[in-house]
Amino acid sequence: MNLSMVKVICVTNQKGGVGKTTTAVNLAYYLAKDKFSTLLVDFDPQGNATSGLGFDKNDKEKLGATMTEVVLGTAEMEDAVRPTKYKNFDLAPATPELANAEVEITGMQRKFVRLRDAVRKVADGYDYVIIDLPPSLSLLTVNGMIASDYLLLPVQTEFYALEGVAQLLESMRLVMKQANPKLQLIGVLATMYDKRTSLSAQVYEEIKKYFKNLVFKTTIPRNVRVAEAPSHGVPVGAYDKFSKGAKAYKDFAKELEERTK
Repeated sequence: MNLSMVKVICVTNQKGGVGKTTTAVNLAYYLAKDKFSTLLVDFDPQGNATSGLGFDKNDKEKLGATMTEVVLGTAEMEDAVRPTKYKNFDLAPATPELANAEVEITGMQRKFVRLRDAVRKVADGYDYVIIDLPPSLSLLTVNGMIASDYLLLPVQTEFYALEGVAQLLESMRLVMKQANPKLQLIGVLATMYDKRTSLSAQVYEEIKKYFKNLVFKTTIPRNVRVAEAPSHGVPVGAYDKFSKGAKAYKDFAKELEERTK
């Protein structure tokens, strides 16, 4: 399916453990299932999106070029991109070495736009580029915001859910003002939602009060299958497509497709 222009979406929350990588992987998987050509860029030194798709992030020799070499300028983006086992779905992997690369690029020219420059070189081949960013406000995160059209914010429906969100949005505003005026918040996704607890419901209401119509109608439930899938190196839709978690991510992908039309 061809869109007039590629949509680049970064997935980020400076708070860890909110389902950020799980969301990036499963969103990319379901966009690809919906016949959109999709590239997932793992730009988090933890490399969880890479291992969550069955690639060994510690086997550098087998992995070949990764986002570390791309941002350092020693490899082209197209050298790092490889197909996953799913149709329409490619991955640009990351290894823990990306943390060292972040330190190195601090002293380099064009340090804030290295990811944008790299993505632009391959973007024509895709309908969507999904970028999984680190859970921190780092140079890598700023690179991701500058490279993107949209920012997707997963927020878990638990205590302290909105902690740090104001700081993230302030960073986003600064990026918009100084480097990427077209960046916009595509929406807020409530994750780890447990309808059996009043806390989840209260936090979800708080998120809706804060972000209003930016909150996606779909919520991602706390689901064993979603938690198990990465250890098998597959998205939840490939692990158990009938699970509540898989259904939720499928519905969420459809909702996001509507918002990016």
